[in-house]
Amino acid sequence: MSTSSPRDRGNQPVVSILTLGCKLNQGDSEVIARGLAGEGVAVTDRAVPGAAAFVINTCSVTHVADRKARQLVRRARRLSPDAQIILTGCYAETAPADIAQEIGADLVMRNSEKPSIPDRLLNSLAAKGDPSVGCPTAIDPRSLRTRAFIKIQEGCNELCAFCIVPYTRGREVSVPIEEVVRIAQEREAEGVLEVVLTGTQLGNYGRDLGWSEQGPRRLLEALLEHTRIPRIRLSSLQAQDITPDLVRLWDDPRLCPHFHLPLQSGSDRILAPMRRRYTADRFRRAVALIRDRVPGVGITTDVIAGCPGETDEDFAATYDLSQEIEFAQMHCFPYSRRPHTGAESMPGHLPPEVRRERLERVMKLAAILSERFRQRHVGTTAPVLWEQPSDGVCQGLTGNYIRVYALAKHDIRNRIIPARLDALARDGLQGTLVMGTTL
Repeated sequence: MSTSSPRDRGNQPVVSILTLGCKLNQGDSEVIARGLAGEGVAVTDRAVPGAAAFVINTCSVTHVADRKARQLVRRARRLSPDAQIILTGCYAETAPADIAQEIGADLVMRNSEKPSIPDRLLNSLAAKGDPSVGCPTAIDPRSLRTRAFIKIQEGCNELCAFCIVPYTRGREVSVPIEEVVRIAQEREAEGVLEVVLTGTQLGNYGRDLGWSEQGPRRLLEALLEHTRIPRIRLSSLQAQDITPDLVRLWDDPRLCPHFHLPLQSGSDRILAPMRRRYTADRFRRAVALIRDRVPGVGITTDVIAGCPGETDEDFAATYDLSQEIEFAQMHCFPYSRRPHTGAESMPGHLPPEVRRERLERVMKLAAILSERFRQRHVGTTAPVLWEQPSDGVCQGLTGNYIRVYALAKHDIRNRIIPARLDALARDGLQGTLVMGTTL
């Protein structure tokens, strides 16, 4: 999305779309942004003073996510007292009915109502007399995210004990293959160089349509056949989704060598009551299958510390398995008691200090493993899709999800240009552009 301020846009109204949580939310926010940008409204992913409206697209996976949602609404109200503020996303599904008024939002819209947000905002802005609203405008893809997020599926039937998402997102619904391909072709025509396929439970794609477990494979085959987009990335799969037939598709270099496989726990004694459909050994075998087929792959994960009933031995199993697999990146969370989940009524809830101590330990391990993965790539050259520059420094992503920072004399947004990866830097690598080899 654009990061311009209202002053830069002249008379054009600006809507700030602020997104918390998963890539599915990012995909939803992109759809909202496109609906507004195509009708003469400037969109930004920053909380800017003087914005005409804010859309706060929230997460509710933990109580910390809930708190961030409330903080964003209050911040938006401080920055722009007269703006219309819409609270949506998963927190809007779980928050008390009067929470919007309490924290300063004007309207709460559920996940199912997100498609109507652009029209609601356009009508509101037009009523204020903004002259550019409602005038169809060609969308410059550089004004949106460099990578396009395409929602292929929503909802989850798994009912994992710790997870509130089935309550906030509903039952599984898949977008037909031909519709996904059509959207991808539109993004390709706009000049988008990477699409990210998002969903709540991507491995179950097509199951509601009566398919077998071949849904993700069938979709990827269709996208590879009917588009020429240089990069296609899956946001997340589960260990049980990894099969030889699926991984074989990664022989095509257009599929990004990056898999996000949530581990959650490395202890079978915890995975079973979590209602996860894999064991620690099945997870190991999935990783081995991927690494055997996809050179240089980056495997990222999610881990929960301190689930109900987790003993020191259970936590040690998670720690040891993470260390063994050497994840490229780990998203670590303390267990958070969520309403409407099976774990809420489980015995053995751990004290906050125990959960906090275990979280700190696994986060320290995550930092070590991330640095180790990035260090192995120092001295190599990799294609990078470059994003919005900031303070003279360009940043972008390799196919295996390493963030690269480099100086550039020219605007290289939305271009794939190789970089020599020189040294560790921040959360990624410092690189040097290898010009003259644009891909």
